[in-house]
Amino acid sequence: METREKRLIFPFSAIVRQEKAKLALLCVAVNPLIGGVLLKGDKGTGKSTLVRALANVLPEIEVVADCSFNCNPMNPLEMCDSCYERHERGESLPIAKRRMRVVDLPLSVTIDRLVGTVDVERFLKEGKKALQPGILAEANRGVLYIDEVNLLDDYIADSLLDAAAMGWNTIEREGISFRHPARFILVGSMNPEEGELRPQILDRFGLCVEVSAPMNPEDRIEIVKRVEEFHEDPISFYKKFESEEKKLTEKIVKAKELLPKVEISDDLLKVLAETVINLGIKTNRAEITTIKTAKAIAALNGRRRVSLEDLEKAMELALPHRLRDRPFQKPPQMKPPKPKDDKEHNHDHEHEHNHEHKKEEKSESARSQGIGNLEQTFRSSKAKIPKIESKNFGSNDFTGHRSSRDISITVVNFPKGIPVSYLPPKDEIRDVDFYNSTIWAVLNGKKPPIKLELKDVRVRVRKAKAPTLWVLILDSSGSMAVKKRISIAKGIAEKLVENSYIKKSKMALIVAKGKEAEVFVPPTKNYWEVFEKIESVPTGGRTPLSSALYNLLLLANRERMKDKSVKVRAFLISDGRANVPLFGKRIKDEIIELAKALRKKSIELNIYDTNGKGINPGVSYIPLIKQVAGAKVYKI
Repeated sequence: METREKRLIFPFSAIVRQEKAKLALLCVAVNPLIGGVLLKGDKGTGKSTLVRALANVLPEIEVVADCSFNCNPMNPLEMCDSCYERHERGESLPIAKRRMRVVDLPLSVTIDRLVGTVDVERFLKEGKKALQPGILAEANRGVLYIDEVNLLDDYIADSLLDAAAMGWNTIEREGISFRHPARFILVGSMNPEEGELRPQILDRFGLCVEVSAPMNPEDRIEIVKRVEEFHEDPISFYKKFESEEKKLTEKIVKAKELLPKVEISDDLLKVLAETVINLGIKTNRAEITTIKTAKAIAALNGRRRVSLEDLEKAMELALPHRLRDRPFQKPPQMKPPKPKDDKEHNHDHEHEHNHEHKKEEKSESARSQGIGNLEQTFRSSKAKIPKIESKNFGSNDFTGHRSSRDISITVVNFPKGIPVSYLPPKDEIRDVDFYNSTIWAVLNGKKPPIKLELKDVRVRVRKAKAPTLWVLILDSSGSMAVKKRISIAKGIAEKLVENSYIKKSKMALIVAKGKEAEVFVPPTKNYWEVFEKIESVPTGGRTPLSSALYNLLLLANRERMKDKSVKVRAFLISDGRANVPLFGKRIKDEIIELAKALRKKSIELNIYDTNGKGINPGVSYIPLIKQVAGAKVYKI
């Protein structure tokens, strides 16, 4: 059965092109300590196929046969509490061989399913509190795959990050305290159009690869032919690539054996360190991951010494997603420096005195040539955002808005969030707390085997993150062109987009210009789209402020129809000089009416007043909106 299931997966070696992504996956298979792989690309480019096909070529591992956590029988430091106690007692642990698994993490997963929970069945039968393992237990010493990782709920991502960082999963549930190893290869795929990834999660991926569809006809035709052939007869298709799959498995096994013997010269270490410094990368994880990857590449090629070519390939995989200081800074073109003479890195039989001489020569070459070019490239390619200088407007005004991750709501009978209590159900039952339901049944006089009745059932009360929508309202009318106000306004807007990205809130962009305001970007998590639209917004025309506030109300109503718990924050960047009525009434009356509606709908409004010092012709309605809507005003 296992063989048949294996053959129904598209073979790894049959995938056309995508050599960089294949190399990244093979590297983490050789050395899981690299920290995982993130595959980024448009839909339909084969990201999920690549990961699932990896299961075909992963080698077998030795595990404790009667343990649910795939514990390593040869290393006490990789054993769960139960196996470790047995090992300490001198008990001989039964050993079995299993293939490394690719475990899928669905986006709808609950926290209990992820980390583990109480085994209700065993509690009912034996009266003992026992643990029912979760997905982290299944993924230990295997691959944990998250498709659309950028859409993962925050509370799930936080628990996942804790386990990935420590290599252990600690469970505290209803009086049970238990921990087990959670040392998995984290592999994620995502489409950037559906939203960016939280920086904390992004940094956990050791390697990052952009996956794109081939753009030449021959490759695309070959892809179609292979997919059609696979769908017609999967088993026959697999047999065509069976020998290649076995070769890849053997290659991984040999590379794992060779890896501890692979060395890298001090000269290459220095080249890497200087490159990372000149690229402005602040995390030490960059060098550590790059070295591990370079050694894995050398081991896959059957060599005991890392070459410059190995290092270059490793840098292409480990550094690009760490090049940005800010979320939307365009990364520099990364070209690793090449020493003048790299023969030393490809030969193991050099004399020691020649080795030292060439080492100094190469380091000097790297400093004088490669590093200089990198630094120049890096400096010339940084994204330019207008500087905002004001005594009344500090950097804290951008970061002072409370994080969307800090806003929590209490949900009952809904499987999202962290459990904090339990209650009897009032309507449809969706999130049963089996443990406490069983306790109530026992308290009501029932004995095992227990059959729960409605009066016994308890549902969980959870704390969950409140969904948030940030709406940018950018005034790009003619008056904003005075004293380069629009340049300042766009700089503020771009900074707010960065904050929304970090806090993982949805964003929308409304532009007020001409006869009426327009929703340039509807609510989305594609922050790049918002960022780029802001840069391209034209300036000129009148100021339809009433129309902008009306559009804000419509957006908020539409989002709350989907989810009534949505918190809406609006950021108006304007000089407040409205001159276009919306309903044919007096502009002042319209604005008062709309401001009252904003307050009634609990829409938090923040206004960035672009009026400078001195005499400003025309009437600004910002003080009126502040008074009626209870808005916060920041003076630029």
